[in-house]
Amino acid sequence: MENPPDQTESKEMMLQPIRRRRKGGLLTMPFIIANEGFEKVASYGLLQNMILYLMSDYGLGIVKGQTVLFMWVAATNFMPLVGAFLSDSYLGRFLTIAIASLSSFLGMVLLWLTAMLPQVKPSPCIASAGTNCSSPAAKSSQLALLYSAFALISIGSGGIRPCSLAFGADQLDNKENPKNERVLESFFGWYYASSSVAVLIAFTVIVYIQDHLGWRIGFGIPAILMLLASLVFVLASPLYVKRNVSKSLFTGLAQAAVAAYVNRKLMLPGQSDSYGCYHHLKDSELKAPSDKLRFLNKACVIRNRDEDIGSDGLALNPWRLCTTDQVEELKALVKVIPVWSTGIMMSINVSQNSFQLLQANSMDRRLSDDSTFKIPAGSFGMFTIIALISWVVLYDRAILPLASKIRGRPVRINVKIRMGLGLFISFLAMAVSATVEHYRRRTAISQGLAGNATATVNISAMWLVPQYVLHGLAEALTGIGQTEFFYTEFPKSMSSIAAALFGLGMAVANILASVILNVIKNSSKKGGVSWIEDNINKGHYDYYYWVLAIMSFVNVIYYVVCSWSYGPTVDQVRNDKVNGVREEEQEEVVKIN
Repeated sequence: MENPPDQTESKEMMLQPIRRRRKGGLLTMPFIIANEGFEKVASYGLLQNMILYLMSDYGLGIVKGQTVLFMWVAATNFMPLVGAFLSDSYLGRFLTIAIASLSSFLGMVLLWLTAMLPQVKPSPCIASAGTNCSSPAAKSSQLALLYSAFALISIGSGGIRPCSLAFGADQLDNKENPKNERVLESFFGWYYASSSVAVLIAFTVIVYIQDHLGWRIGFGIPAILMLLASLVFVLASPLYVKRNVSKSLFTGLAQAAVAAYVNRKLMLPGQSDSYGCYHHLKDSELKAPSDKLRFLNKACVIRNRDEDIGSDGLALNPWRLCTTDQVEELKALVKVIPVWSTGIMMSINVSQNSFQLLQANSMDRRLSDDSTFKIPAGSFGMFTIIALISWVVLYDRAILPLASKIRGRPVRINVKIRMGLGLFISFLAMAVSATVEHYRRRTAISQGLAGNATATVNISAMWLVPQYVLHGLAEALTGIGQTEFFYTEFPKSMSSIAAALFGLGMAVANILASVILNVIKNSSKKGGVSWIEDNINKGHYDYYYWVLAIMSFVNVIYYVVCSWSYGPTVDQVRNDKVNGVREEEQEEVVKIN
């Protein structure tokens, strides 16, 4: 017996909220976090030992090989900007992550094929008795396959990294839930914790496999992990909340910049009639732009209301007329650029991992004299991650609570102080690196190993740990500090830009690091030998580190100037207002008494 139409319709209406509630939620978290985690294990695991693969299997020298890696890392850090734009404007987060996962998997398969198929890389050189064997030169077609693998992996990272966090938040963000903020805070904590664990696994397990089982298995396992990440994510598609695409913030910023240039010859209105001359949205609190960076205000000046604005109140040509909100967003971005640029030098220092890998590879990596276990040279980067995580936990759970208890009120170290301290620690890290390398090289020469780059110098590789720890502390203070600084200084609508700026700094840093490396390589050559040589014992890597240390010290001074010229942060202004109110209240109490 069939139900009457009205009963069927009522049941459908009752079931619709239930069906909607099944979308998203905690059930989707394992799939999203697993996808991000597997991608990080695969990509970071490939990067650590890659310089050894390029030198041994492709015959690339240290300078050319490191230049290739600098460009690869730069592309990997730049592509998230493209991925975020495509996700927000055209594809949506789910489709962007799915396509990016496929791209990463294909790139890793190509890289695995370079290890599996002898014909896609230079033939190994076998030296006969009494002859020298020069490193084989890779053909253009062979390098093209290798670079294609790197490009596909970078494209994949560009789609996954900027979208996974936001896509996960989409699944949990429920404005009707009174504990919504706490749920999101917990998700962010687990997300970053899983990312850190993934990087640690990459630096230890994947690197160990590459060292002991070879490149075929060492490249094959990341490819398998990426395949699992893609399948896990896509198969859970029916469970996800999928937001519709909207206008990208990047487009709005570009429109404001173009409109300011197009209208550069316009006269700005006076103070008395400014409110009627600037274009703003009906519900916007900004009826007129601020006086800072006034030349950008021309982007929102209305020249002819009938020709510039439609019946819906929106600009007919957003590339010639923008809103006051768009102008203020662009101003906020322009204002932080000097402070943002100070973090580039720290990123240049952190990107020197290939040279540190060669150092560790030439030193005694045993845990003790009696131990047979050797720490893989590519695994020393884990000390940077451990130091970073340790500082975050100690700062949040021990230092701030203890300081607050001593002072009797909540204590918080100003973000600008933390960023400056991190840049100074980055300078110390390069000074320590130069000192340790000077001692290592001098010991190698005294042991008669100047001409043998593969020999193990009788000095413990644990001497490298302090510089890795200092790099981790520098990243914890400056890297996290900059991200926090951007989030607090930008309007809420610019949160995605705040997340992308640090990655963009890493991209610029790797390009500049490549330029610095090649300049020093060419300018320091004397008698056919430069500071940067394939044989680490013949070169002077300590001098190279000292150059970076000097540049880092100059950067600290540059930061002090930028910090002073920026003025007080939003938090400082807010705290000053609160302190002013407290002082007024105390004065009122004194007067009454």
